[in-house]
Amino acid sequence: MCFSATASFATAAMTGVAGIAAVAMVRAPRDLPLAAMPLFFAAQQAVEGFLWLGLAQTPPSPATTALTYAFLVFAQVFWPVWAPVAALAIEPSPGRRRAILACLASGTAIAAYLGWDIASRAHTAAIVGGHIVYTGDYSRAEPLALAYLAATALPLLLSSRRAAMLLGVIILIGSAVAYDFYREAFVSVWCFFAAAASAVILTHFERARRRATAAAVAKA
Repeated sequence: MCFSATASFATAAMTGVAGIAAVAMVRAPRDLPLAAMPLFFAAQQAVEGFLWLGLAQTPPSPATTALTYAFLVFAQVFWPVWAPVAALAIEPSPGRRRAILACLASGTAIAAYLGWDIASRAHTAAIVGGHIVYTGDYSRAEPLALAYLAATALPLLLSSRRAAMLLGVIILIGSAVAYDFYREAFVSVWCFFAAAASAVILTHFERARRRATAAAVAKA
């Protein structure tokens, strides 16, 4: 995340463990995209942890360029597509599915635009005021930032599943905090809040496992 290498690696470790546990408890293929989200957050936080280490060197490590692009692809291309896919996969309501599909279409368009932006011009990262700031941070373009949130948080908020809805609420609150207090480092801080929300996903699958176990015992 945007505060230190240690914090990034600690977050990566915790979310990685949560992701492994969640995936291990998956009982149906449709649950896998949601269960795997903490694993992707862990990978992203690990990338930023190594970026912290590279930027702290004098001069910065040559690896910082690759790490910068890897983080931006995760944040700006991967999540606008994966979040609605995860919400869509677990949604049983036809009406809600249609709304989430619209978010997926929007997310795909946002991901394509931001992917083009990443590929078409140079991007850098720097430690500024104790945070990692990425050039080309779309948070300064409010319409684009709102479209991004519509693709990442809205499909989860539209879900009839409590865990997905709560995850969307946490991401939305994290976005507001990041925008108001850490605008220059919005991408980095937003991803931290999203990663921290992985605990919600693990709790969801743990409760589902307990219900399934209780049902099996009752039948026996």
